[in-house]
Amino acid sequence: MTKAWYKKLHWQIIIGLILGLIWGLVASVSGFAEFTTDYIKPVGTIFINLLKLIAVPLVLASLVVGVTSLNDATKLSRMGGKTVGIYIVTTIFAITIGLTVVNVLQPGDFLPDATQQDLMANYQQNIEGSSQRAQDVMDRSFMSFFVDIVPSNFFNSASDNGNMLQVVFVAILLGLGLIKIPAEKSKSLINFFDSLNEVIIKIVDFIMKIAPYGVFALMAGVIVDLAGDDITQALNLLGALGWYCVAVVVGLLLHVIIVYSSLFKIFSKMKLSDFFKAMQPAILLGFSTSSSSATLPVTMERAEKNLGVDEEVTSFVLPIGATINMDGTSLYQAVAAVFIAQALGLDLGIAQQITIVLTATLASIGAAGVPGAGIIMLVIVLQAIQVPVEGIALILGVDRILDMCRTAVNITGDAAVSVAVAHTEGLLGDMHLEDDE
Repeated sequence: MTKAWYKKLHWQIIIGLILGLIWGLVASVSGFAEFTTDYIKPVGTIFINLLKLIAVPLVLASLVVGVTSLNDATKLSRMGGKTVGIYIVTTIFAITIGLTVVNVLQPGDFLPDATQQDLMANYQQNIEGSSQRAQDVMDRSFMSFFVDIVPSNFFNSASDNGNMLQVVFVAILLGLGLIKIPAEKSKSLINFFDSLNEVIIKIVDFIMKIAPYGVFALMAGVIVDLAGDDITQALNLLGALGWYCVAVVVGLLLHVIIVYSSLFKIFSKMKLSDFFKAMQPAILLGFSTSSSSATLPVTMERAEKNLGVDEEVTSFVLPIGATINMDGTSLYQAVAAVFIAQALGLDLGIAQQITIVLTATLASIGAAGVPGAGIIMLVIVLQAIQVPVEGIALILGVDRILDMCRTAVNITGDAAVSVAVAHTEGLLGDMHLEDDE
């Protein structure tokens, strides 16, 4: 028997988003902003913490099981090469699309001088902190990225979701070790990780039952943080930066429609509409949490159960994607960099825009796992093209909302690449688009 539409998980999450938006607006107008911050927003924080709680054990367990099921180091390295290669290509396309859109729309020309000065003054302190963190990233050598992947203490790595690449490294190493010892000795440990993986997937099901409430709380918190006790402040800010927001959103939509649909046509027969239907809860969750890592357990579950991607692929491709694949973030950086230059009256030549492509591509990998990675990466890009870093103040006010949009695209990209890799490895099964349980 078909479920009523309002009982389906993705519709419940959408309803939670809408009600959260409405509550946030009402709270800002009626003076309930402090109440929302103190008593409603924490519900969203608890929801995110629950998802983050299981991210590391899920990646560890599923990746160990995935590697041992391959039983072939050559196949593992081949899959790794495909994954990183496709991620880099889609990132370059994302940046190129972002540059095209921002040069066509010219959003920087619509920002009044008075608004520029106000924004620069209000966010000066934020800029100084981001600049220092970006300088710390730039001062590190190229090999530092690879050194950071290899932890000296696994338990320290497992205590911080920002160190997911280190967890991935240890899981692959452990899986390879299990492959190389006799089966009678490895069987019990493999069974342990297999059982742990199943338990965590079941826990994901439990957590998702409160997803609509968590999403409601998160959305209400975002609106209140943006507007405070004065909704006109948020509306004026959005109005002043409206064309910039349009440029980012249009770029993200074009990237999804052009690049990901092309990816499906090349590597599988999957329709983009079916893909979104299968991945709706994960994408909506990414939108509300602004965290690829927090959404990772749900992304993996939906990719396996609904897209038909084999666990061997999801356990390898998706954890790496949540750490280094940032199509949405890279596109946003391209738009933001050119917008800031336009607003400050600076003309960027072809050489500088090519520099944006190269710098944003490298930064999307090199700065992975750094708190506030999006803004820090943008600082690096601006410095590379010699645009004043202080210009970031022009966009910080709406960054939280756009962060939600670009995170949703990041998660979409991770899942799309998992489909492509699974198809090339012969590990893509049939889709399952039945109603949410």
